[in-house]
Amino acid sequence: MSWGTELWDQFDNLEKHTQWGIDILEKYIKFVKERTEIELSYAKQLRNLAKKYQPKKNSKEEEEYRYTACKAFLSTLNEMNDYAGQHEVISENMTSNITVELARYVQELKQERKSYFHDGRKAQQHIEICWKQLESSKRRFERDCKEADRAQQYFEKMDADINVTKADVEKARQQAQARHQMAEDSKADYSSILQKFNHEQHEYYHTHIPNIFQKIQEMEERRIVRIGESMKTYAEVDRQVIPIIGKCLDEIVKAAESIDQKNDSQLVIEAYKSGFEPPGDVEFEDYTQPMKRTVSDNSLSNSRGEGKPELKFGGKSKGKLWPFIKKNKLMSLLTSPHQPPPPPPASASPSAVPNGPQSPKQPKEPLSHRFNEFMTSKPKIHCFRSLKRGGATPEDFSNLPPEQRRKKLQQKVDELNKEIQKEMDQRDAITKMKDVYLKNPQMGDPASLDHKLTEVSQNIEKLRLEAQKFEAWLAEVEGRLPARSEQARRQSGMFDAQNPATVNNCAQDRESSPDGSYTEDQSQEGEVKVLATDFDDEFDEEEPLPAIGTCKALYTFEGQNEGTISVVEGETLYVIEEDKGDGWTRIRRNEDEEGYVPTSYVEVYLDKNAKDP
Repeated sequence: MSWGTELWDQFDNLEKHTQWGIDILEKYIKFVKERTEIELSYAKQLRNLAKKYQPKKNSKEEEEYRYTACKAFLSTLNEMNDYAGQHEVISENMTSNITVELARYVQELKQERKSYFHDGRKAQQHIEICWKQLESSKRRFERDCKEADRAQQYFEKMDADINVTKADVEKARQQAQARHQMAEDSKADYSSILQKFNHEQHEYYHTHIPNIFQKIQEMEERRIVRIGESMKTYAEVDRQVIPIIGKCLDEIVKAAESIDQKNDSQLVIEAYKSGFEPPGDVEFEDYTQPMKRTVSDNSLSNSRGEGKPELKFGGKSKGKLWPFIKKNKLMSLLTSPHQPPPPPPASASPSAVPNGPQSPKQPKEPLSHRFNEFMTSKPKIHCFRSLKRGGATPEDFSNLPPEQRRKKLQQKVDELNKEIQKEMDQRDAITKMKDVYLKNPQMGDPASLDHKLTEVSQNIEKLRLEAQKFEAWLAEVEGRLPARSEQARRQSGMFDAQNPATVNNCAQDRESSPDGSYTEDQSQEGEVKVLATDFDDEFDEEEPLPAIGTCKALYTFEGQNEGTISVVEGETLYVIEEDKGDGWTRIRRNEDEEGYVPTSYVEVYLDKNAKDP
């Protein structure tokens, strides 16, 4: 069906309809444009999400991604980046293939439509002019016919009147003939114009308008076809990325299937295995015997008391401390007394307070209670030999358990070997360049590379020495690890017979906690033989802490609790540890006598140059 024949009289309606078609096309363009913006925004949000959960460089999170579950999660994040990239592809393809193309087509369509309706309006104006000419000729012909009829009637009237002269009659006859001739001319003109109008009208309704409307119809059909093709392109753009998106999802599933719970469990073992063996059996504690404490019997050492055992530190112990208990926890139990120090006496005279104020005695706790405290407390590492006061990690990682130390040393050796290889590659490259310069002096001066070659060689030598140092420590650790079963047997012997006196090498400066947790009554103990533990070969014995000053006793103090030491008024001693805020100061009399006294009982003179006795 043709619009030219069926809609020949619907020029205005066709004009409105074609404008509506263009509006629809522009609306679809706007829809696709907003879709592309959504795709871009979605892709950006996906990328930001993936970036947010990426492990930070040089952080603890990087170590966590050794586990297969974390690796799968990292793979998921990477696939999400690719997934976001496909949404960006959708946006780009829709913009280039639909939005841009349709926008250009709309401009062309508007121009084409404008030209067609311009031709239609021009044809309308032409037929309207012809119609006006026809109407004008018709009115003139009608007017001339009426004038001729009136002139004829006037002539006949004059001719019948006997009183009118012959000249007047002749004049009237001539006028009637003239009017009749004018009517005939008007008739011929009207007839000619009428034929012309009919021809133009036929051409207008059967040729011009049908052709114009046919072109408009074809234009509209092309618009409809074009919007249909754009919708297909819209779907195809999405369809094209479906395989890649499916591949991304398949990779995520593959990463999820690669999770190995057994491997992760093994990694946990490797990460936290200490290399120690579990402790041996705990000895029976007999509470049926009366418990008595004597003054200073249970202090770190008391060489002044007669018949008392002298504490000897530095040797290897037959029974080692529990290997899985961190030395810093023992240190926290073997530091200053748990009670606040006693106030100084009211009188400075020793006679006023014969025996001096006594530090409060702690009720004894069963060893099982202390064992539970060991296991449940979360220690802060501050007592290993390698972490003396400075808090820095030792170069040989001696603060770590054997297995962890071995891993750290191996990692360090591998890093140094990589650096050595890198320097060697650089040296080889410089050597080759020097050979080229020697063969072709115009390319450069060979002597200019000597300094760089020497510097690289020195770096290699330094790195090799460093690697040898760490390899020696690694060999030392690996040589010890196989003998862990023998060491475990030594470690499990924590108590000597029925005299459970626990001594930690890390806290060798005191026998046990000043609260009396580990000390049995002297009458039950008999002769106590205290040996220093070496806490496995990983933790070597500490040297005595250096003196940081001197102090003078202001009052006499009888140290009755473990960890304390007796002093006499006026006595001068060495200070080895300042008051940490708990009211106790750690002092030393000689190599075997040291302990805590109330800070208010002594006057401290800090001197960095003070010598250790």
